Amino acid sequence: MAARKRPAAVLDAGHGHATAQHQRSPTCCKRSRVSIGSTDDYEKVARLGKGSFGVVLRMRHRVTKKNVAVKFLSSPDVEDLDREARFLEACDGNPYVVGFEGLVCDPATGDTAGLVMEYVEASSLQSLLWERRGDPPLPESTVRDFMWKLLTGAEKMHGHDRHIVHRDIKPANILVGRNGQLVKICDLGLAMSMSDWPPYNRAGTTSYMAPEMIMGKKDYDAQVDTWSIGCVFAELLTGKTMFKGYLEDDDEDKTKNDIRQLWSIFCVLGMPDERTWPGFTSLPLAAEALRRLPAGCKYSRLRYSFPEDKLSEEGFQVLQGLLTCNPEKRLTAAAALKHPWFDAPRSAAAAAKVDALSFPKKKAPRIKFIPPAIPQKNLLKIPLAVWNAA
Repeated sequence: MAARKRPAAVLDAGHGHATAQHQRSPTCCKRSRVSIGSTDDYEKVARLGKGSFGVVLRMRHRVTKKNVAVKFLSSPDVEDLDREARFLEACDGNPYVVGFEGLVCDPATGDTAGLVMEYVEASSLQSLLWERRGDPPLPESTVRDFMWKLLTGAEKMHGHDRHIVHRDIKPANILVGRNGQLVKICDLGLAMSMSDWPPYNRAGTTSYMAPEMIMGKKDYDAQVDTWSIGCVFAELLTGKTMFKGYLEDDDEDKTKNDIRQLWSIFCVLGMPDERTWPGFTSLPLAAEALRRLPAGCKYSRLRYSFPEDKLSEEGFQVLQGLLTCNPEKRLTAAAALKHPWFDAPRSAAAAAKVDALSFPKKKAPRIKFIPPAIPQKNLLKIPLAVWNAA
């Protein structure tokens, strides 16, 4: 497996936050220079999703009639919205990441209110897997085509000038069209840039979180995403979450919860040691994990869960390469895509997009001018009041 080179750090990177003076215009959000728009310009169509973060609405522009998805935070943090907007804009041109449309502001205050994204006529992979429960497993060819798109989307994020790491790839953050041709990664709210210096914070959903992040490694890299993609790969084949030892509602002993999650990983993949993972015992949680975890499980049992009648040898090599505890030996997205498993013909729609997968090397932030809406009664001034009642 080819050695990976860590991208050079940038001293003034700022973890994705803008440092330049923001431009202003009569309808521009005060603290963003990437878009112009107002909540008055849109009308609510439907609620697409709701969670602890806030809500995502399907909205329609009053003049252009274009449908978009708008993300509003429960407790709006302008820097968080600006940061996610800049990561989405950096991914512009990647057909496997949801498109960026701009930011909208509250006309009363001028503050950033919501993140406007491409509206995708699709369901989350989580919803589709739930609907398929009890159905026969997906054919390996279907899983391979899906994995090619997911890994290609990740490769383009990781290979971008800003070295974007998503940090929360999971079925709930992957949109899938009903025909299976459309696959898009969404929700970059926890993304980071590896152009910044570590230490990096823990982020993401524990069931899809790489073991090095759980164990407190502060200088992890983009392979936290490929671990998550490996978990999604396994879930596509079985319909079930691969590693689920963590109890999300147990806040009494977070360390105990982390140990439980690590055990769900190590009892399948084998307990790491200094031979298989140099530096393992020096990780912050290693001593506690070794003290609490039972002895045994030195060898991987992954193949028992995915026999050859479920996954070919070449497919298993990709899965095993992604689900490798030692991040230095784990497959990168680029390396995984070069594996012979992907040499099999893909669908025509997937193959047609190969030449289009490229980012501009340097691109100035765009200013999105949205035509003002025709004044109407009952305009949507502060959408949060509407969402809470929805």
